[in-house]
Amino acid sequence: MADSISLLDRAGLEPEKARAIASEALSGADDGELFVEYRQSESLIFDDGKLKQANVDTTQGFGLRAVVGETVGYAHASEISEAALKRAASAVNAAAAGHDGSFDIAPQPTNRHRYDDINPLSEPEISQKIALLKSVDAYLRNADDRVRQVSVSIAGTYQIVEILRPDGRVLRDARPLVRFNISVIAGEGDRQETGAAGTGGRQAYTAYLDGDAWKTLADDALRKALVNLQAVAAPAGELDVVLGPGWPGILLHEAIGHGLEGDFNRKKTSAFAGLMGERVAAKGVTVVDDGTIDLRRGSLTFDDEGTPSSSTTLIEDGILVGYMQDRQNARLMGVDATGNGRRQSYAHVPMPRMTNTYMLSGEHTPDEVLASVKDGLYAVHFGGGQVDITSGKFVFECTEAYKIEDGKVTAPVKGAMLIGNGPDALTRVAMVGNDMALDPGIGTCGKAGQWVPVGVGQPTMRIDRLTVGGTGG
Repeated sequence: MADSISLLDRAGLEPEKARAIASEALSGADDGELFVEYRQSESLIFDDGKLKQANVDTTQGFGLRAVVGETVGYAHASEISEAALKRAASAVNAAAAGHDGSFDIAPQPTNRHRYDDINPLSEPEISQKIALLKSVDAYLRNADDRVRQVSVSIAGTYQIVEILRPDGRVLRDARPLVRFNISVIAGEGDRQETGAAGTGGRQAYTAYLDGDAWKTLADDALRKALVNLQAVAAPAGELDVVLGPGWPGILLHEAIGHGLEGDFNRKKTSAFAGLMGERVAAKGVTVVDDGTIDLRRGSLTFDDEGTPSSSTTLIEDGILVGYMQDRQNARLMGVDATGNGRRQSYAHVPMPRMTNTYMLSGEHTPDEVLASVKDGLYAVHFGGGQVDITSGKFVFECTEAYKIEDGKVTAPVKGAMLIGNGPDALTRVAMVGNDMALDPGIGTCGKAGQWVPVGVGQPTMRIDRLTVGGTGG
C-alpha cells in the first residue's frame, strides 16, 4: 500500500466522480470534506508463558461531512463505492438544505512529512515477533527468582488517509504507529507488586526492538516491580509534590490540556473559558501542544481535516494565550485552525484534540527542586486517573512514588493518589526543572468515545500543598 495509487481507485471508484458527488453534497455548506481511510492493524500478546492473542485486521471506509454553522451532517460507510457515496451524500446534504454558506478557506498545503511512509506490519514476520516476545518472557523470568508473571505485547497500525476537499485538492498521508509494552509481577511471600514499561512511535518496530534495546525496557519494568515490592504505605494529607520528567505530563494532559481544547471553551464548559489573556498559572509555566515533532506518537503531517500540524503555545509564562482548534470551532470563534482536528477513524467526526502536549523547561536542576522539599512526595510514574473538564478536578494514581525527607528521596510508597484541581494546581507550581522530557511513546487519549494516540511531557516540577490520598499518616 506504500505506493501513491488512490484509495478510491483501488476500490474501483473514479476519484473525479467521487469528488463531484462530494462537492454537490457540500454545496451551500460552510465546510466539509470526504475522508477516506485504509487501515491495517495487528496485536500480539504473550502472557503467562504462552501466546494468548494474535489479531490481524484490515478495515477501510469513508466519512462525508458537511458543516453548517454549529451543525454537522455526517455519514460514513465501510463500503467504498459510488452507490454508498451517493447514499452518504443524500444524508449530509440535508444538513445544508436551504443554507447559503460561504465555504471556508481551505487548509494551506505542506511539503513536510513527520514520518516515513513505512508499513511496520510488513517486517519482521509475525513468527519473528512471537520469538521476540518469548525472549522477553524468558529474560525476565531468569533475571530474578521473585518474578511470578510476565506479559509482553506488540501492537501496530498502518493507516492511509486521503482527504478530498471541495476545491479539488487531495491530501494523502500514510501513518505508521507501533507500541511495545512489558508488565512484570514480582512477589515475596503473600505480597505481589507490578511494574510496567513501554515505548513506541511512528516508526518501524526495529527502531525500538533491534538488538538488545528491548532489554533496557524489560529491566525498567522489573525494577519498578521490585521497588513497589519494598514500598511502604503512602502518606496522606496536603504535601509538597515533585513530579518527575516525561510521563508525569499525563497529569498536565488530563487536568489542564482538555480544558484548553477549543470546543469546550466555545461552549463555555471549560474551567478556562473566558480567561484568554489572563494569568492562569504561576510564572515560569509555559505549555505547548506540538504536532510537528518528527516520529512522535502524537505527531501528524496534517490533521484529519487537512490542516498541517503546528506548535501552539497554550500558556506562556503563566498567561493563557491560545486554545487547540479544529476548523469548525476556529471559524466560530474567529481564530485560525491549529491542526488539532482529529478523529479515531472514518466512522467518527473530527473534533479538537491534543497531539503532543508538554510543559517547557525552567531554570532549576532536578536536584535543586528535590532539595527544596522538606517533607513531600516524589511522583515518578502514573497509572489511571479521572478528570472533570468543567471543574478541572482530578484524581490520579501514582504507580511509582517516593517519600521526600529533608530534600532527599527516600522510601518508595504504595497507594498514593494525587487529588486536586487543574487550574488551581497550575497556580501552585513553585519550581520548574531544566530537564523537560517527552514520554516514551505510550499515550492514548479518550474524548467523546473516540481514542487517538498522543504524547505528553514535562520537566521535573514542584507543586506546593497538593492533596495526597494514601493509607499512611
